[in-house]
Amino acid sequence: QVRLVESGGVLVQAGGSLTLSCEVSGGDLVDRAMGWYRRAPGKERERVAAITWFGDEIDYGDFVKGRFTISRDNGKKTVLLRMNSLKPEVKAVYFCAAATSRHYYAEFVRWGRGMQMTVSS
Repeated sequence: QVRLVESGGVLVQAGGSLTLSCEVSGGDLVDRAMGWYRRAPGKERERVAAITWFGDEIDYGDFVKGRFTISRDNGKKTVLLRMNSLKPEVKAVYFCAAATSRHYYAEFVRWGRGMQMTVSS
C-alpha cells in the first residue's frame, strides 16, 4: 500500500532553517500534485504549500511570505519543504499529502501520519 512518510522535523531554534522530507513508499503516485499541510494547536489544518506533478505551479499559504520553498524529485519520489527564518509560531504537526490529480488545486486525499515540529525561542 502506498504511504507518505515524513521526516526531518522535531525541534529547531528560532531563526534557524529546516528541511522536511516526504517520501512515497510502497508504490507510486504518478501524476499527482503533492503538498504540505499543518495543524497548529487549537487551529484547523491549513495548507503550507503545494506543487504540481511537473513542478511548474506552486501554491503557498499566505503566512509563508517567502520563507518556505517546496520542491519535488519525481525520480526519487520525494517532496521537500525548506523552511527558513523559523519562528515559534510555526509550531504544528506537519503533514505530507497527495492530491487526486496533477493540479495543486485538486483535492488532497492521501495523507502521511504527520510530524510534530517545534521552534524554540
